[in-house]
Amino acid sequence: MAQRTIIEPGRSEKNYWNDLWRYRELFYILSWRDIKVRYKQTTLGVLWAIIRPLLTMIIFTFVFGKVAKMDVQSTVPYALIVFAGLLPWQFFSNALTESSNSLVGNERLITKVYFPRMIIPASSVITSFIDFLISFVILLILFIVYQYMPPGRIFFMPLFWIMAFFASFGPGLYLTAMNVKYRDFRYIIPFIVQFGLFISPVGYTTAQIPEKYHWLYALNPMTGVIDGFRWCIVTDAPNPLLSYPFYISLAVIILFLFLAVYQFRKMEKNFADLI
Repeated sequence: MAQRTIIEPGRSEKNYWNDLWRYRELFYILSWRDIKVRYKQTTLGVLWAIIRPLLTMIIFTFVFGKVAKMDVQSTVPYALIVFAGLLPWQFFSNALTESSNSLVGNERLITKVYFPRMIIPASSVITSFIDFLISFVILLILFIVYQYMPPGRIFFMPLFWIMAFFASFGPGLYLTAMNVKYRDFRYIIPFIVQFGLFISPVGYTTAQIPEKYHWLYALNPMTGVIDGFRWCIVTDAPNPLLSYPFYISLAVIILFLFLAVYQFRKMEKNFADLI
């Protein structure tokens, strides 16, 4: 017997989180569609996910390491230290950009069919995670090129993958909801990404920031994520779990996620009219 969807007043509110699971196939479809669209009719295709982080690593290694003389005193090649910070940052920037425009980009779907709208920005973040996995393969190749053996704690990295996902999903969820009502946000997002790159420990490490500013620096949620990634990869990197800035970043991620979900749910019922 075919499954029936009964529409009644208040049903979507009462069963919203159950509906997220019921519509999981739509989540898979949207994710797969976004992956195909991203590389459709491109000359290099998936190679863009390889070329972009490699070029960025080379530029950062030269600018911060050679020009700015911010090279870290470490037994690990500086290029690997930079790439370890670049991996989570590029995932964050791609996920934030894609998810923040996801609702506006799916206008026809939103105005015609009922489903939990949160599925759309979530699928955008997952699509960016595919690029991240491709970039992670590059990191493994760099290990071979530099003949570097990462520490055993690299197997803890999936924990920081989850942290990176929520650090991206929270702001993306909030911005995509605001972008529906205030289209000016699409001009603000590139600035946020560009500004965030320089206040995140990508080309340098948190240890190079004066200690008295660590608490302020940790308000950037990506600080804890990047420090965690670097600890998993770099042998002599300090353990972020033993320092308070990491927990400040984690608290900011959790707080922003709850605020984003609240704001998204508050505005969701009007998306079809506003979009």
